[in-house]
Amino acid sequence: MTTIELKRVANVIRQDIISMLVTAKSGHPGGSLSAADIVATLFFNEMRINPKDPKWADRDRFVLSKGHAAPVLYSALAEKGYFSKEELKGLRQTGHMLQGHPDMKKTPGVDMSTGSLGQGLSAANGMALAGKLDGKDYRVYALLGDGEMAEGQVWEAAMASAHYKLDNVTAIIDYNGLQIDGKTDSVMCSSPLLEKWQAFCWHVIEVDGHDIDALLAAFAEAKTVKGKPTMIIAKTVKGKGVSFMEDQAGWHGNAPSVEQGEQALKELREEAANLG
Repeated sequence: MTTIELKRVANVIRQDIISMLVTAKSGHPGGSLSAADIVATLFFNEMRINPKDPKWADRDRFVLSKGHAAPVLYSALAEKGYFSKEELKGLRQTGHMLQGHPDMKKTPGVDMSTGSLGQGLSAANGMALAGKLDGKDYRVYALLGDGEMAEGQVWEAAMASAHYKLDNVTAIIDYNGLQIDGKTDSVMCSSPLLEKWQAFCWHVIEVDGHDIDALLAAFAEAKTVKGKPTMIIAKTVKGKGVSFMEDQAGWHGNAPSVEQGEQALKELREEAANLG
């Protein structure tokens, strides 16, 4: 896809996120919206996947470690054709497959059930190591939140990734600077992330997480790195694309009302129109 086409996909994903959360009356808009460009770039350009064969053995894998951002993943999967977009209307509703956090046993295209923060990179390591042992060339992508950096298991997994030279692992931090209780560095300071990940023997790239071309270049660079995993620190804006949600910690886990949803969708549709 071209850069403009990927921007359009990201915009559609953001509209889906708002619509899903308004219908469900619950969910996490802030960190879902901030990750839309990252997820769009992965699913519609980078990852080797086949919606007609979700369990294809040679597919690339994706682990949404920040599982509360499930709406961004569900929209991408539906848009990619893993299931009907009608399913998005059933988010968080009894009797429907799209739960509040991803479930690999219920939702086609979900490679790992997540929700308990800090565990995603460990799971990604297991997938990547299995690929090495099986002689497979697939890659594993893991998307983490910046608040998640306070979890000790993240750093245990980081050591393991480097120790086993898992150059088929690319992790991305959705670095929007906010979590449910406020600024991440006020809740539990994790800065400086660049130096920390370098000290853990990772190849580290810093990018604007809303710059599609920068993301494309970062993912391309990661594929050239041998003997160590790659961390992409993607600077983002929580609530990106919706003016009254942007950079507001209060929108971490609160769904918009019907009226707020209409305003958000109006803004996103205007943005889509400007993309041409």
